[in-house]
Amino acid sequence: MKQQDPGAYVHPDGGPTSATTSNTTFSELGLRSELLSALRGRGYEKPTPIQAQSIPHLLQERDLLGIAQTGTGKTAAFALPMLDLLGDHETEPDARRPRALVLTPTRELASQIDESFRAYGKRLPLRSTVVFGGVGQGKQVDALRRGVDVLVATPGRLLDLMTQKHVDLGRVEIFVLDEADRMLDMGFLRDVKRIVTQLPAERQSLLFSATMPADIAKLAKSLLRDPLRVEVTPPSSTVEKIEQRVCFIEKRDKRALLTGILQDERLERVLVFTRTKHGADRVARHLEARGIRASALHGNKSQGQRERALSAFRSGGVRALIATDIAARGLDVRGITHVVNFDLPNMPESYVHRIGRTARAGREGAAISFCDPSERSYLALIEREIRRKLDVVSDTAALRQAGAVGAVSNPQARRARGPQRRRTRRRRRTYA
Repeated sequence: MKQQDPGAYVHPDGGPTSATTSNTTFSELGLRSELLSALRGRGYEKPTPIQAQSIPHLLQERDLLGIAQTGTGKTAAFALPMLDLLGDHETEPDARRPRALVLTPTRELASQIDESFRAYGKRLPLRSTVVFGGVGQGKQVDALRRGVDVLVATPGRLLDLMTQKHVDLGRVEIFVLDEADRMLDMGFLRDVKRIVTQLPAERQSLLFSATMPADIAKLAKSLLRDPLRVEVTPPSSTVEKIEQRVCFIEKRDKRALLTGILQDERLERVLVFTRTKHGADRVARHLEARGIRASALHGNKSQGQRERALSAFRSGGVRALIATDIAARGLDVRGITHVVNFDLPNMPESYVHRIGRTARAGREGAAISFCDPSERSYLALIEREIRRKLDVVSDTAALRQAGAVGAVSNPQARRARGPQRRRTRRRRRTYA
């Protein structure tokens, strides 16, 4: 077991840590040479705050409660020490019986986490695999039969495989529950609890969540033993480097406005969020018809379609990815210059997760939100959550460029005009 100074990174009362990474390197965290070599190969030299604060204690097999917004580097914060610990006790992989389990809510995030384990652990004799729904289970079952050390899974597919006796969790030494609040939002909490009952009582457990609602706090209390608490930023705090603006507009003009602002080539790689799956498809078709390369990403797409859409977006084959909130957590696509909230989310926490797709790894970014009259209450909740007012910008120029008319950028002007329109309609009905 690695010996580290626990007082170097942990607040004495167990509360949020305040360490910085300015004078810390990965080599100082006690990781084995194979992992350091893999990190150097990827150009990583200094850990992020959550990595610097978590890794030394996870190497000592402490349980951990991590509260961190997206883009903080938490995947490496748990993957690196897990690989290090598993490498300390090399055993032949046992068919159907993984030594470590990572539960995550979406297929995309599961694939990304598995890729990270493979990249960081490529110089170690350890095996990992990923299982999720939406695709056939044949290849996943074959991989489990050959034996794996690390299993990354979504709850539904894992329960299916457990029911079919393709997975036995009785050997798990390390358990990670990632994006716990998203699990709650998506209705997976009951599945998570069923899975936890099949884990050994003696294990190391880690729980990561961007927010800490009451149900997740209760789950953490039952899951973790004397955990280290790492909170690198307050829950739901927005990334400071993101320029955040709002544009007041009529709902009917939103697609024209989006087309207009995409005429600006500075919007190089744009992630657009809609509230519904059908809305994402409609926006993507609208942009394609106007010569803007776009793809839609949502739960009704097959796994192959989703992977192709993400691949095209990452490679620059498409400039705009139109997505529902399935893409708001965990996905790491480098170089997203702008996030557009085509529809405002009705939960303020979702706004934070959405805009966190840009300004990652210390880069700057911008978020533009379209707000129609029916969404004003959502905007108020968002501004209350982030404790600031969004900068209001005029949409007139972009609409004119797109050939649209009639949008009002000033909400006070809209409210002033509303009664006049209603009086006009009443007069027309009177004289008709």
